Amino acid sequence: MDLSLAKKETVDPTYLWIGPNEKPLTGSYQINITQTGKLMVKDFLESLSGLYTCTLSYKIIKSQTQEEKIITQTYDFMMFAYQEPDYSYQMAVRFTAKSCVGRYNELLFRVLKKTLDNLISDLSCHVTEPSYKCHFVKLPKHGLVPELFIAFQVSTFAPQWKSACNDAVDCEDNTNYNVLQARDRIEEFFRSQAYVFYHNTNKTLPAMHFMDHSFQMARMDSCRAGFGKNEGLHSNCATCCVVCGPGTFSRDADVTCETCSSILNYGAKVCP
Repeated sequence: MDLSLAKKETVDPTYLWIGPNEKPLTGSYQINITQTGKLMVKDFLESLSGLYTCTLSYKIIKSQTQEEKIITQTYDFMMFAYQEPDYSYQMAVRFTAKSCVGRYNELLFRVLKKTLDNLISDLSCHVTEPSYKCHFVKLPKHGLVPELFIAFQVSTFAPQWKSACNDAVDCEDNTNYNVLQARDRIEEFFRSQAYVFYHNTNKTLPAMHFMDHSFQMARMDSCRAGFGKNEGLHSNCATCCVVCGPGTFSRDADVTCETCSSILNYGAKVCP
């Protein structure tokens, strides 16, 4: 009922809830309708998204004549399944190089990726989309110096990532916590590299080494298949990954839902 009616007494109220499938809702392990008409839904899935209609009927009784009049009001509610976005981090570092040609740059790049993967593998995270380029950088009093610009992404979608959700109350929180730990480990790894090479005066710097203060990172959100962000449609939860509606779909790790006119249901993962 609306706020004004909720503040008044209602006589013999009855409630009829109609779900997205246009059928009356009845009690089940997922659906519970209280005596006061509140709809409680447990384990809300994508397929439960859509229009919910509540029809409230109650009586108005004239005190003098006891005449009864039945009043009926209908309320519509749109309900959507949603998830928190999955975190990933775009990172970039720079290394000194002997030259922009030769096999040593590729060798360092592969060793670095393997080292970082091993560092975070127990968190069900891994390094994705790694790349590097060699550029000549002009430094004061040093002329042109070759440097490796390395970029990569840290994601929670390693092959065994689903194991991180075993017995977890909230899978999104669990996997996001893991990727935050992975971020911290990698940041500490490069911080320790800088400390060893720049604060130990007895150590000779190798020709190829991490450049202090070059580590950069930025968080990137992604949604799981069947979900996407839509700030215009869901402005009250702009950062949420909301289920894709009819006529739209999303693949895994997309951010928004794409159009597909043949889709009739919520949560589509492919366009047939």
